[in-house]
Amino acid sequence: METQQTSLIRILMFPWLAHGHIFPYFELAKKLSQKNFQIYFCSTSINLTSISKSIENNSCDFSVQLVELHLPSWPELPPHYHTTKNVPSDLMPKLHEAFQLSRSSFAEIIKTVKPDLVIYDFFQPWAATLASSLGIPAVYFASSGAATMSFYYHYRTYGNATFPYQTIYLHNYERINLEVLHKIEEAGEDFPFGSFKRSCEIVLIKSCWGIEGKYLDLLSVFCQRKMVSVGPLVTQTDSEEDYSEIMQWLSKKNQFSTVFISLGSENYLSREQMEEMAQGLELCDVNFIWVIRFPGGEATGLKEALPEGFLERVQGKGVIVQGWAPQAKILAHPSTGGFLSHCGWSSIMESIYFGVPVIAIPLKYDQPLNSRLLVEAGVCVEVPRDDIGQFNREGVANSIHKVIVEKTGEGMRSKANELRNKMKEEEAAALNETSEQLFQLCVKFKQKL
Repeated sequence: METQQTSLIRILMFPWLAHGHIFPYFELAKKLSQKNFQIYFCSTSINLTSISKSIENNSCDFSVQLVELHLPSWPELPPHYHTTKNVPSDLMPKLHEAFQLSRSSFAEIIKTVKPDLVIYDFFQPWAATLASSLGIPAVYFASSGAATMSFYYHYRTYGNATFPYQTIYLHNYERINLEVLHKIEEAGEDFPFGSFKRSCEIVLIKSCWGIEGKYLDLLSVFCQRKMVSVGPLVTQTDSEEDYSEIMQWLSKKNQFSTVFISLGSENYLSREQMEEMAQGLELCDVNFIWVIRFPGGEATGLKEALPEGFLERVQGKGVIVQGWAPQAKILAHPSTGGFLSHCGWSSIMESIYFGVPVIAIPLKYDQPLNSRLLVEAGVCVEVPRDDIGQFNREGVANSIHKVIVEKTGEGMRSKANELRNKMKEEEAAALNETSEQLFQLCVKFKQKL
């Protein structure tokens, strides 16, 4: 059902400071702006600069107003660190503290923008409290998947009791994620579960019923809110920029012959892990595009980070990209046969959207559970680990071989195509449903005034 509106409804969107949150929020902002909502997008200056560049690089058929959030600018946390990307790990607690202290800035923004609705994120249930104190409805938008969220809710409710769907689990070395949640609750913080509790009637979630239906139902029971899927929110840039050489190289390779390797914008392999990855790529002897990133401020050259002679030995078979590559374009290319990924939720959505099976190396947070979801769906091979979570070159090589070379890869690609079709069939309807739910919620609140 298309939303019918006689006047613009003003929505203020407020994501956490990580790129894995900002860009799903921004993608939703763009789509809602096309549904006759006036969107205001709130973040720090450094993140708004990235968004402005994204807008410049695309043909714009949307209108989103950017609103700056002011964090305390401490000497050890200057403005260019007001984002999780490239911030040194030892400053992450300071960034989180500064974000929590931005409440007064956000309160002023609400009073200035006068939104009809606030859409807020995981780390700031207080944004919903501020909005409701002014008679404004607030809705939580979860940029993680329902399988992960329902798993964490189940743990919070039942402790170590077995999760209803036993294909979703954590290894012992991964259970630090649960310990972190427990410590957060013990410290009296109100996230993540306070974000669900404060959401008005519904929760928006970046997901698809055709992929996560049973987990969406389970999460709805746990949080006692209607789950509204917004679809995959895959960002597709129109810009060719300086990446034509990569795409030309890829176009010379056979169909499904190449593995794309990218572990997200905020994950980094240790020197030992990079050595095992490189040796694994040599062992499996397939074409590859490998995106390598180093932590902010670390001046490491590729030759120093990779095994001696590696770049020369893989010439013609492999492309090394330092920093960033056009992920959506590479995944959409017919020569790409597999995606070696950390299994961040946005990367998973992109992989399914383009029908590409995954070779999983989950590193932290929700990534292990996302990986298990894909294995359950039959579109993923997870690289084996030892008891402390380390992978080796043989495991990397064998896992890539299963997807790119062996018959098992054909079956996974077939299943990935089935999921892709479900996702694309659902995409437009999900956006229409989201628009209608938000519109009706705003109308209901206006009638109460």
